[in-house]
Amino acid sequence: MDLELSGKVAFITGGSMGIGKAVALELAREGVNVTIAARRMEHLATAAEELRAQLAPLGGAAGQILPLTIDTTNMASIEAAMAQTVERFGRLDILLNGAAHPGGLVRAELENADPDGLLQDIDIKVVGYLRCAKAVAPYMRRNRFGRIINIGGLTGRGSKQLSGMRNVAIVHMTKTLSDQLGPDGITVNTIHPGVVETPHIHELYEKEAQKQGLTADEVEANYVKVTPIRRVLQPEEMGWIVAFLASPKSASITGESIGCDGGLTRGIFL
Repeated sequence: MDLELSGKVAFITGGSMGIGKAVALELAREGVNVTIAARRMEHLATAAEELRAQLAPLGGAAGQILPLTIDTTNMASIEAAMAQTVERFGRLDILLNGAAHPGGLVRAELENADPDGLLQDIDIKVVGYLRCAKAVAPYMRRNRFGRIINIGGLTGRGSKQLSGMRNVAIVHMTKTLSDQLGPDGITVNTIHPGVVETPHIHELYEKEAQKQGLTADEVEANYVKVTPIRRVLQPEEMGWIVAFLASPKSASITGESIGCDGGLTRGIFL
């Protein structure tokens, strides 16, 4: 299937590693010029070099990679990075919101929960996503086309972690923005990745192992055991899903909250 993405331009926050980096690779393979944005240029520079090496066999058919630093808690920083993107590539069509503290800062019981940590989680992930959507919308409206994809999280579909409320808020924001931006040809969707093979997931295994008195390998095995497809997901699988949602082919899907978790979610969503 031709996703009709060649020549489009994407802006990815949290783009220096993990899911963001995997999405950058898949979009660039489809001919999308991609800005990867994060806080630390050393990580971005490494990611850009690795991505370019992977894209080299495609030659001119692949999109370009532009690394830019960004602070998603600062509107001026976001606007400046998006303006640089448009100056370089001429347009901006796709936003992947992914910058956040992996797993959230407030994972403890109420008596040990840090309200300031929760505020920071919400500022970076919820308000940060909103800031990025606000900054990108004028560019998308100009072309009567846009795709905003938000990375949520399964903690929004359960009650285990207080930081999960940020993912619930993102789903509400997604639906609200889809109503507002739909008439301009802009869709807005959220994906909830499951257990994905990234550096951050191994940090989670270690933390959970200490809490549960297990080894990190045992924690991973337990996740696999309760996942119907019986395996950990790969970052490129998230890239494939985002590439479709970013394409003109997905125009009928907006305001949705999509679990990409190998069936791990036990709830029923109508």
